[in-house]
Amino acid sequence: MKTISAADIAPEHFDWQVADRVATITLNRPERKNPLTFDSYAELRDTFRTLSSVDDIRAVVITGAGGNFCSGGDVHEIIAPLTEMKMDGLLRFTRMTGDLVKAIKGCPQPVISAIDGICAGAGAIIAMASDLRYGTPESRVAFLFTRVGLAGCDMGACAILPRIIGQGRAADLLYTGRFMPADEALGCGFYNGIAGRDEVVATASDMALRLAGGPGFAHAMTKSCLHHEWAMSIDTAIDHEAQSQAICMQTEDFRRAYRAFAARETPEFEGN
Repeated sequence: MKTISAADIAPEHFDWQVADRVATITLNRPERKNPLTFDSYAELRDTFRTLSSVDDIRAVVITGAGGNFCSGGDVHEIIAPLTEMKMDGLLRFTRMTGDLVKAIKGCPQPVISAIDGICAGAGAIIAMASDLRYGTPESRVAFLFTRVGLAGCDMGACAILPRIIGQGRAADLLYTGRFMPADEALGCGFYNGIAGRDEVVATASDMALRLAGGPGFAHAMTKSCLHHEWAMSIDTAIDHEAQSQAICMQTEDFRRAYRAFAARETPEFEGN
């Protein structure tokens, strides 16, 4: 697989910044609460797929501009056209949106969502698909598909959300489409923490920097195991982790950590 650099990524439909091996994606349509379009869906999917070949990015933060995370699919640019599509076009769209979740889950870098204001529909799915989530006291999360006449089973929600917050809580949110306030999101484990509106991106970025300075290959292996072991028995997962850990024991980062420990120093990981 060809390796590319962060500088080779230049999206058109959202903001993209890279510093200290952390990429920050900002959904930037604040006048509409940052809704997604057909183009931004596809470009997000392609960007996360590309990250599998990018060595100089170790973590990703995704957030929204203007005090909101993402209001979901744009009512005029997505919802209206979908009402006129035939089945083949609808399937192309729903498979594309599902591919975005697969790409977020499949990229080796930890993905961290910084959530303020409205986080609804596809926005809630992006947050759900992330590895870590930080919200503000003002943030509200809704899987509101049933409120527009659709099923709650969108983009993997029925498979992923129960694993984060439990089957009963997930059923409540997916059946009702109600908004979940920040304190509930924290209490049920959907949020990893809450920070003020002026601090939430910095909080997510600080965690991203911490992870970016860690053993990148080992983080990628951890993410892969967290994702793939859902479908394994315990015995199979234990065997899978034995192989995964043995592979990590062959890395230079493992040796660097040992040498640093022996010298009573802090290890400096290089991701290999």
